[in-house]
Amino acid sequence: MPESKSRKVRFDVATPLGIVLGLIGIIGGLLAERGELADIGQATAALIVLGGTVGAVLVTTPMHVFLAAARRFADLIVVRSPATQATIESLVEFATKARKQGIVSLESDADRVPDPFFRKAMNLAVDGTPLQDIRRQMELEITIQERRAESAAKVYETAGGYSPTIGIIGAVMGLIQVMKQLDNLEEVGHGIAVAFVATIYGVGLANLLLLPAASKIRARAEELSQHQELVLDGVTSIVEGLNPKLIRLKLEAYLDESSRKGSASPSPNRSRGKAA
Repeated sequence: MPESKSRKVRFDVATPLGIVLGLIGIIGGLLAERGELADIGQATAALIVLGGTVGAVLVTTPMHVFLAAARRFADLIVVRSPATQATIESLVEFATKARKQGIVSLESDADRVPDPFFRKAMNLAVDGTPLQDIRRQMELEITIQERRAESAAKVYETAGGYSPTIGIIGAVMGLIQVMKQLDNLEEVGHGIAVAFVATIYGVGLANLLLLPAASKIRARAEELSQHQELVLDGVTSIVEGLNPKLIRLKLEAYLDESSRKGSASPSPNRSRGKAA
């Protein structure tokens, strides 16, 4: 199975599109009320919210977890979806070869599998590892992957909880400065408006980026876990010596509806056979 078929790498337009649409809605509402972009363009408020949020998260989260979560930010834009259909085809091919030549004949094929999880499961099977041990070891891998993803998601979720509060702190700090100028009513009005920009930044950052990022990381992890369960089911089926056709039917249950329809479409030869 070539590397290009192991995973589908594509740009996830949903993340930037969602952020842009959210900003358009907020800024559009501001302009509709005869506001100006300068009203919410406050570098000081952004510094308070961003710096305060990152600082609070660092106090809460171990550094290695924080760095791992930061690296996962790229997953919000670049999708590395497992090629489920290609994996099923590879498993069926391996099952067919194992029934004809024995599972040991898959040793060289297993070493060429690009997906580390798939490769490890196949190598355990080829080495004659008992079925229960294969399942126990690979289920442990799935659990660890899910825990790492959950840890990263919690970092963004924690940041999403802190940023609105940090925004309020920024607003209070702005109001403190306003109180020093009570003798100038024009400056007081302008200062109050500026003070509340930090609250907008804090709430906006949480609800447009941080909390959605946590949800998407969990969704990515769930997709990967489902693919790994497919691989594990396929490999254990090969060890059990199931019929390749039965393995295909079993694994195609993991496909989504559109993929299943595409794979289930009858070939021209079959159609002519039925017509005859």
